Amino acid sequence: MVDYRRQGVVAVLEVNNPPVNALSKHVRQGLLDCINRADRDNAVKAVVIICKGQTFIAGADIREFDKFPGGPAITEVGQRMEAADKPVVAAIHGTALGGGLEVALFCHYRIAIKSAKVGFPEVLIGILPGAAGTQRLPRVTDITVAMEMISSGKHVPAPKALEYGILDKVVEGDLLRESISFAQSVLGKPLDPRRLSHQPVKGADKLMPAFDAAMKQIKQKQKGMISPVACLKAVRSAADLPYNKGLERERSLLTELMTGSQSAALRYAFFAERAAQKWQLPCGANSTNTKGLAVKTTGVIGAGTMGTGIAICLLRAGLPVILVEQNQKFLDKGVSTVKMMFMDAVRRKLMTEDAARRYVKNLTPAVDMQQLAGVDLVIEAVYENLALKQEIFKKLDQICKPSAILCSNTSTIDIDLIASATKRPGQVIGTHFFAPAHIMRLLENVYGKDTSPQTAATVMELGRKIGKVSVLVKTCHGFVANRMYNHWSTEAVLLLEEGALPQDVDRVLEDFGMPLGPLKVSDLSGLDVGWRIRRVVAKLEGVEITPQTRFFRGERYCPLADKLYDLGRLGRKTGAGWYRYDKPGGRVAMADEDVEAVIKKHSADMGIERQVIPSQEILERCVYSAINEGFRILEMGVAARPEDIDVIWLYGFSFPRFMGGPMFYASQVGLAAVYERICYYHKNFPYSSYWVPSDLLRKLASSPKPVPIGQWMSFSASKL
Repeated sequence: MVDYRRQGVVAVLEVNNPPVNALSKHVRQGLLDCINRADRDNAVKAVVIICKGQTFIAGADIREFDKFPGGPAITEVGQRMEAADKPVVAAIHGTALGGGLEVALFCHYRIAIKSAKVGFPEVLIGILPGAAGTQRLPRVTDITVAMEMISSGKHVPAPKALEYGILDKVVEGDLLRESISFAQSVLGKPLDPRRLSHQPVKGADKLMPAFDAAMKQIKQKQKGMISPVACLKAVRSAADLPYNKGLERERSLLTELMTGSQSAALRYAFFAERAAQKWQLPCGANSTNTKGLAVKTTGVIGAGTMGTGIAICLLRAGLPVILVEQNQKFLDKGVSTVKMMFMDAVRRKLMTEDAARRYVKNLTPAVDMQQLAGVDLVIEAVYENLALKQEIFKKLDQICKPSAILCSNTSTIDIDLIASATKRPGQVIGTHFFAPAHIMRLLENVYGKDTSPQTAATVMELGRKIGKVSVLVKTCHGFVANRMYNHWSTEAVLLLEEGALPQDVDRVLEDFGMPLGPLKVSDLSGLDVGWRIRRVVAKLEGVEITPQTRFFRGERYCPLADKLYDLGRLGRKTGAGWYRYDKPGGRVAMADEDVEAVIKKHSADMGIERQVIPSQEILERCVYSAINEGFRILEMGVAARPEDIDVIWLYGFSFPRFMGGPMFYASQVGLAAVYERICYYHKNFPYSSYWVPSDLLRKLASSPKPVPIGQWMSFSASKL
């Protein structure tokens, strides 16, 4: 996997391990063999390490982390490079990440093309650079830079890396030719000053202020994660200890992280995201054997918050968008919002002004749906109302060309009900974006009983094109995301009438790792959204919800949210919801005595004696109710595997990534323990059917040996 050749007096070591030249044991062995060969060859005066394909070494092979990898360690290879008597030059293109950057730091010199990037992303999978990266980076750049790079995992562009001192030269043109020329230019220069293990740490005199500031920032921005803290400790040891002792400290911290639950969860999340892209339909069609239609033109119906956010996603991907609204006033407001968002991106230096103008130029406003006649794909983004959506889809079926795909940005409504309004149900699919659509990365694509494989493939490919993490699920009310979250949020409200207050519930879930508790989330999305969804469901069921409703669809029901809606408390947008805010649209949630009074009066009116509810019960009732529904979703085939569910929660609800997702979290707690508590709550709350234990969970929990999450579905099939 490492080719060796000589060009004049320069030995060229070319790594060839597609697709990203990962540092597998074969690559490590190849590098070691080739550097020894070059050192023995008297005709060789310098060495260049370069890579084939699209990138330099983009990191270690993560698949080797849970097993003994064999072959030489990266540090063994690197120390041999550094000890060489001939200058060794790393020639970087694409990305030099993790172990790839560590290899480069063992070299005497580093050059890169202008478009290259370097970084240490290990923190994102719960570990730290374990091949001397934490010890060598602060010897080539300022320790504050090293702390920031290693604890954040951010990629650094080549020009900035040159400014930091990480690179010695940035070049344009042919990288191999430039690297050979550079290697020849340093012949005869002393190598000892280029061996980083011999150099002092840069900026060691300001270690403690830098360390304290970085630690404070981490505790604010990366709450609950232990790997960023360990990264800082490892970099600090570079200044506190001699080089070899620093390596020992780095290794000790890495071992602690590697054997911990957070790293296991983060690595699981890494692979789960990639697994979600490999979708399969019950008919046997899958991501390998099905190709989607080419989408070159798009339409969006609805210029509200969701419609404009979706339009921005499509425009940023270079797709022309026809934005349709029912009247000119609403349309003008939507177009203004799109333009404002792009200008804000320019102000924040996320894009150039020319790019923003180019995107906006691709937007065509319209008040007539007839203008959608020629588009390849339409996304409807009106509010959750089945009758309205069916009316729109009936019109689209008549207007759009026969090959056009019709998508609904519904968050709960069964896709089959929407598709029934058309004569092309095979080309109808759900594309559930999460608010704000131009920021949230999840796209929950929902297929119906008649959705064609080509339609599914098209929206999955579209999701990738617009930068989303797409997951394909089967239709039902609420799909995966909201079907599970509904129980989470329902329990949060039921806890209020039993004795908790909004701030009690939210504090427990935020301490667990959620960015916002469920009541704050409700205020953010708007209490009117949930109110409207409940009315749609009630209408379909032919029932009515009143402030006195105690049961709905056969389930225990708490009308507290409806009572706040009736008081005009719609959340942040009105400055009052479960909390009060300093102004409409305000962000700081403050406990409100008026809400407390409403809650306590409601409990008294219902004859409920309020009690102090332990934090553990609050956590379990919210989280375990969702987990139990997750197992039901797997039983019914709504999601194909637990990884899909976890990806939805990681990207749709910001579930703590260092816990892997609710299904992985359940596996870590222990399925038997989770099952036991679900049985307990089923016994105590028999009027909430979602506490009836999942049959799949029961089977897995009763297994004599723990069943790894990757084997849940095959285990279930074998036991049926």
